[in-house]
Formats: sequence, structure tokens, C-alpha cells
Amino acid sequence: MKSLAITMSFLTSPQRRRNFWILIRLLFFFFILVALYTVIFHVLMAWEGQEHSWLTGLYWTFVVMSTLGFGDITFQSDLGRLFSIIVLVTGTVYMLVLLPFMFIQFLYVPWMEAQSAARAPRELPKNQKGHVILTNLGPVEMALIRRLNQSHIPYVVIVPDLTEALNHHDQGYRVMVGDLDDPQTYVAARADQAALVVANRTDTSNTNIVFTVREGASHVAIVATASSTASVDILELAGSNQVLQLGKILGQAMARRVLGRDAKSHVIGEFGDLMIAEAAASNTPLVGKTLREIGLRQHAPVNVVGVWDRGKFQIAGPETQIKESSVLILAGTREQLTVYDGLFCIYKASEAPVVIIGGGRVGRAAAQSFTTQGVEYRIVEKLPERVRQPADYVVGDAADLEVLEKAGIRQSSSVLVTTHDDDVNVYLTIYCRRLRPDIQILARANQERNVSTLHRAGADFVLSYATTGASILYNLLQRTDILLLAEGLDVFRTPVPRALVGKSLAESGIRSDTGCHVIAVVEGDRFDANPAAHEPLPADGELVLIGSIESENLFLTRYGAA
Repeated sequence: MKSLAITMSFLTSPQRRRNFWILIRLLFFFFILVALYTVIFHVLMAWEGQEHSWLTGLYWTFVVMSTLGFGDITFQSDLGRLFSIIVLVTGTVYMLVLLPFMFIQFLYVPWMEAQSAARAPRELPKNQKGHVILTNLGPVEMALIRRLNQSHIPYVVIVPDLTEALNHHDQGYRVMVGDLDDPQTYVAARADQAALVVANRTDTSNTNIVFTVREGASHVAIVATASSTASVDILELAGSNQVLQLGKILGQAMARRVLGRDAKSHVIGEFGDLMIAEAAASNTPLVGKTLREIGLRQHAPVNVVGVWDRGKFQIAGPETQIKESSVLILAGTREQLTVYDGLFCIYKASEAPVVIIGGGRVGRAAAQSFTTQGVEYRIVEKLPERVRQPADYVVGDAADLEVLEKAGIRQSSSVLVTTHDDDVNVYLTIYCRRLRPDIQILARANQERNVSTLHRAGADFVLSYATTGASILYNLLQRTDILLLAEGLDVFRTPVPRALVGKSLAESGIRSDTGCHVIAVVEGDRFDANPAAHEPLPADGELVLIGSIESENLFLTRYGAA
């Protein structure tokens, strides 16, 4: 039935209906010719003294018109042979040229287009609602789609070109064909019933998209990206609820991860009163000891929830050993972190500038964050026209040892690799790691597939453009708290599942069953950053957990929503 519906749907277009009726008329005229030639065949055969049945006449006409020419029935006179030539030429034009062309052009091609339209529709069902509308399919959208699929949230990608839309459909994406600047496209996409519209193209295209969507859907949430700071106000005036400068956000996130200047905690995120921070263990009394031996809670009531070691993360346990290259993930209130800092502020202070490789949007955003923090930096930039403040720049190729040494690679505690080319980032990460085995390396990945490669190359932390953008968009959609600590590692907040109400953390088995670690329990205004292992979980409370993407999905699959 579905195939029949697709087959007949191509006749809905007026142009296609006209073409179809032209084909019908040609076929009718063809059968008139066949009947006429059959009659003339009988007349000429009778004139020559030959007798044949009407079926034989029809048989001869089709044999000659189709150029098969069996030769079993022939005329003896010149007039008969002339008639045969006329029938042959007419048949060649009709059966080998005209009819096949008309069939392909008027019937087969429209049918194929109807088949394609079924895979890439121009309209969503009228009852479609709560979906996400995407106007591009880049790395950010692909990462977001994976999260949407995991949460069973519907989406559609609007693609102007049919061929491109079919390619995306064949890759497994849900697409709809439509012009991005046409109001009817968003009517057909049910934008007024959508949960979110994402415009992630050029600044000018995004402005047109936002303005067009807002005209027909006054209440839908619209998020747009902006490359230029000057475009933010224009996009907001066009109707965008939120404007994201992803390059700036990524640069700021990388700047927050810089360690090694001291042994104090550095806050990288927060959930209400709960602070998530990182602290380098190098050159402190913590090195070489297990968390049980350290007994940190006896001196500073912070919760060590995990440990980074050269880009590898593990949930902290009593037997977790601290190494010279370890970075502690701490959870606690501002006051608790202050107590920790009071104990370790005397260790390891570095005044050498942080080296930033790449003076693009991400590198400049990181530099701006360092300026706010009062941290000195040097930007290595290959293109002189990108230099903003010559005193903070070193112009040259970062692959040149002399250039890196001029920037201070030998003395610096951290280097940020921020170019827009993943191949270059891998190359420079390997180079910097060979030059300084002890330096902290933070690298940018544009494609998610290169994250693991950068870790293997020697990066301590990798933040990807795609995952950072997808996490922000997902948070705006869900209105939930998800903190991206690093690629593949989140801190997330969720209501206490019904299956765990009344159980203690020791009884719950959350860590052993899912790989997630509870770092705080929230109940009303009370925020317990050091939850007791044997205290029952409240029915109206929330959990703050840390874990990988896989662990998070396993937790949600196992316990579901509260």
C-alpha cells in the first residue's frame, strides 16, 4: 500500500499531470497507427494475391515497427516494400526514440522524484511537536543529534538541496527539504510546535533564519550562533532567545582548565552552592600516597571525586594513588575549597606566561580570560595580520623550535593548542610533549573522532568544538544542569530516582552498577557536598553525579526518571 501511495503521489503536481496526459495521447496515437498499418497491410497483401489473418497483420506491424524483421512475411511489390519502409521508420521514431524518452521523462523520473520525496519530505506531520529544528548539519549538530537520540527527543534537519538531503537521509539523519529563508518552510516544519530551533550557519544567514522563524512562531525558543561580537545584538533584535559565540566559549573553557601555576583549586563549574574544581598535585605532599593515607577530609572537608592523569580519568576511591602528574577533581562549597587552598597555596608557583598556539577566535578568547585573571600569556601566531597587541604575540610558525622558545615553552607550566585544524593540533601536541614531558597541554578538537588521537598524542585535556556546543544546546533544551569537565566526562544533576528513595548511598550500588559517583545530595535549600554513605536518600531530593557519557546513559537507563 505504501508503494502504491508513493507511485500515485507524483500525479498531484499540475505539471506532472499535464506530462502524464501527453504520454497518454502519444500512446493513443501510436495504437491508432498500429491499427491503420494493420488495415493497409491487409489491403496491400490482397492486392498482391496473398491472404493473411488480422492477427497476422497485427503481428507483422509490430515486428516491423520494432525493427525485429523476422522476414517470414514479406511484400513482393515495390509499393508493399515502400509501405514496409514507412512502417519501419515510423516504428523506429516511436518505439526506440519518442516513447522511451517520454516514458522516462514524464513517468519514470517523476516516480523516482516521488520516491525521493518520501525519504526527504517537504512537510512534517501536523501532530509533530516537542521536536528540535536544525538548519545545518555540522560537527555541533551531529554531536547534539547523538544526545537527542539517547534522550528519545525528535529532531529534523532542514536542507535546501534535495540531493544533499537524500545523502543525509541515507546516513541515518531525519531530514526535510526546504529553503531556509522561506516562511512556509518553518510552517511545514511545525516550528510553532517545536521545542527549539537552532541556527548555526553564517551570521547573516542566521539573522535571516531567526527573523523568518520568529515571524511565524512567536513563542518557540530560538538559539543562534555568532562568529562576530557585533552580530550578537543584531541576532537578538531579529528574535533569538540566546546567541552563542562558540569560539569564545571554548576559549574561556580552555583557559579555566589551566593548572600548574600553583597547587590551589581552580573552579571549573558550579551547581548552586556546589563548586567543581581542579587542583594539581605536582610538588605537594600528596604525591606518592593513596587517598586513604592522605586523609584529606580530616584537614579540608572537600570531596575528591576523581583524578585525571595524562588525560585519563578515574573515579576516586580510598586506594587511588596520587602521582606527580595527577590532577584532583574536587567537589565542595566555596568555604571548603578555601580551606583546601589554605593548606596548599604554598606549593608550586609559576610566573612564566602561558603559551597559546593559535591567534584565532578560540585563542583570543582564552587570552582575554587570562587578562581578566591577571595571568600572563604569549600567543604564537603565524599570520602577522592577526596580531592585536604585539607585546603579547610571537609571530612565527609554532613548529619552529626557536619560535616556541621565544614564547617561553621551556619555562611555561601550560600550553594551549587552539588552531582550527585537527591535524595541526595533533602535530603540535606531539611536538610540545616531546619538548616538555612535564608541561600541561590543553588541546582543541574540531571533530569528535580526533579527541582520542589528541589524548594519545600527549594532551592532558581535550575540549572539542562539537561537544561543547552540543552540551550547551542540550542544556538549553532540557533546562538541566550538565557540566562538561572534559571530552566524554560530565557532571550532571538529576532527581532522586524512585527506585533509590529511602536507600543510602552505600546500599544503592550506584557506583558499582553504573560507574557514576554521587558528589552531592540536594534537598530543598540544603546542599550536602559531602553526603554521608549511610544516610537515606530523600524522595524530593536531587543527586549531583560525575561520570562518563556511557555511565550517565547507564544510570538513566537503569533508574529512569524520578
